[in-house]
Amino acid sequence: LFVFFFRFGWDVPVILRNSEETQFNTRVFKKQMRQVKNPFGLEITNPSTASITTGITLTTDCLEDSLLTCYWGCSVQKLYEALQKHFYCFRISTPQALEDALYSEYLYQEQYFIKKDSKEEIYCQLPRDTKIEDFGTVPRSRYPLVALLTLADEDDREIYDIISMVSVIHIPDKTYKLSCRILYQYLLLAQGQFHDLKQLFMSANNNSTPSSSSSPEEKSRERSLLEKAGLSESEGEPPEENSKDCVVCQNGTVNWVLLPCRHACLCDGCVRYFQQCPMCRQFVQESFTLCSQKEPEKDKLKAL
Repeated sequence: LFVFFFRFGWDVPVILRNSEETQFNTRVFKKQMRQVKNPFGLEITNPSTASITTGITLTTDCLEDSLLTCYWGCSVQKLYEALQKHFYCFRISTPQALEDALYSEYLYQEQYFIKKDSKEEIYCQLPRDTKIEDFGTVPRSRYPLVALLTLADEDDREIYDIISMVSVIHIPDKTYKLSCRILYQYLLLAQGQFHDLKQLFMSANNNSTPSSSSSPEEKSRERSLLEKAGLSESEGEPPEENSKDCVVCQNGTVNWVLLPCRHACLCDGCVRYFQQCPMCRQFVQESFTLCSQKEPEKDKLKAL
C-alpha cells in the first residue's frame, strides 16, 4: 500500500490515507507515497446562492471526456452499501453501475456530458413539480445531492487508476440551513479500493482577505449545525488562500505534511525539529513530503 498525493481541479492538495510506515525518527513515522493522477475536478460555484429550491451550479474540470451524474435525495445507507459493493462485488465505473448498486434509491437524476479540459458550469435543480423544500431534520436518511463523475470513454478507464469520483454535497433548505459545501469525496480505483479524499491545511496568507464576513452569531449557528451533522469545523470550512512559506523560518518552501492534523506547514530544514505541529500543537504521528527531496538535487546537478 502507498500514500497517494496529487492535486486536482483547482490545484487543491489532497491526500489518501493508508497504513504503510517506515521509521522517520523516535516519535514520527515517514509515510511512503507515490503520485497518481486524478482525472476529475469538481467545485461549487457561488455556494452562498445555492438552495434546494433555487438549485446549485457546479464547475467541472476534467482531464478526459466525462459524465457528471447528479442524484438528488440519495439514500445515505444505499450510498455506503454501493461503496462496499465497489470493493467486494463489481466496479462502479459507470453511472449505470452506481444506479444498480443504489437500487435507484434516489428522488431524481440528471446527467451531463463534460468535455475534457473545459471548465464548464453546470446548473442543477430539482424539478418544481417534485415540491421538495427540505429533507427533514438531522439525522437524515437522504443526502441532498450526490454527484458522480465517471470517464465517458471506456478506453480511458484502462489508463487511470482512479475511474470515478463521488461527491456528497450539502445544500441548505428551510429546515437545515448549514451553508452549501462538499461534505465528503470518495475516489474509486479500478482495482476495487475507494478512498476518502482529504484536504491539506496550509497557513493562511497574511495578505489574504477573510473568506467569510459572517457574524459571530452566524458562525456559532454553523458550528452547532456541523456538530449535529458529525463534522468538525475544520472539515466544513472552505479553504482560505494559502501561504507556501514555512511557518517557522518564513524562508523555506513548505514541503512536509504532518498527520493526523494534515497541516502542511514545514520546510525540509525545520521538520526535523518538531514532534508537535507548530500550528495546532497536536503530536505528529506520521508525516510525508509533497515533493521528493532528490528532485531538487538532480536539478542542481543539471544546472552545473
